[in-house]
Amino acid sequence: MLARLYHAHHDPHQEDLPFWLELAHLQGDPILELGCGSGRVMLPLARAGHFVLGLESDPDMLTVLQENLPPGLAERVGTIQADMAAFELGRLFALILLPCNAFSTLTAKARGATLDCVQRHLTPQGLFAVSLPNPTMLRKLPGRSQPEVEEHFPHPLDGEPVQVSSSWNRTAGHFVVRWDYDHLLPDGNVERFSMQVRHELGSTEAYIAEIEAAGLHRVEIYGDYDRSPYSPESRYLIVTARRM
Repeated sequence: MLARLYHAHHDPHQEDLPFWLELAHLQGDPILELGCGSGRVMLPLARAGHFVLGLESDPDMLTVLQENLPPGLAERVGTIQADMAAFELGRLFALILLPCNAFSTLTAKARGATLDCVQRHLTPQGLFAVSLPNPTMLRKLPGRSQPEVEEHFPHPLDGEPVQVSSSWNRTAGHFVVRWDYDHLLPDGNVERFSMQVRHELGSTEAYIAEIEAAGLHRVEIYGDYDRSPYSPESRYLIVTARRM
């Protein structure tokens, strides 16, 4: 159920899609998306005419993706259940994407292994693009937040309201976000589902050094999806890099 709630919560968010679509237009196919989840990014890429392979470790997310895959896109979309830190696909890609803030949820060891896999699967002029919350900005936040209601949406199975609340905790090295999904039942009862995501607060320089150590040459660094320059106050750290 969490996968369906996560999809209903996050799928409407589209602010980053023009950025990924532009990269796809410039680089061409085939495209590999790491951590594709329920298809929030890869399905719009397929609708734009691209051939996209999505790699995801969570089988429930892939089930939701298949449930939401329009028949007309099936020939341009492929999925594989695998760990992004340990995959071998036997083919190369012109563009590899790691969107949705997933990179900073990995340990340093897993990030290194993921980047090694990326380097092996890029064409000689292939491009890698990754986005994560700006760790410099996150480190400036207070140590804890109070739960706040984010939004409401219809439950994907029965249409009853789901209230989404979020909160976070920060330590010197980690930033943990918690979402509570409260299914508001007609009889007044509440069915709660919760999930949390932990981001490592490495420095911006350290993240870039990891990318370059894997044999990827940094092309650009942005602070948001409008390609604005990165600064310590930026919302995001977005890096594009080519295979050396």
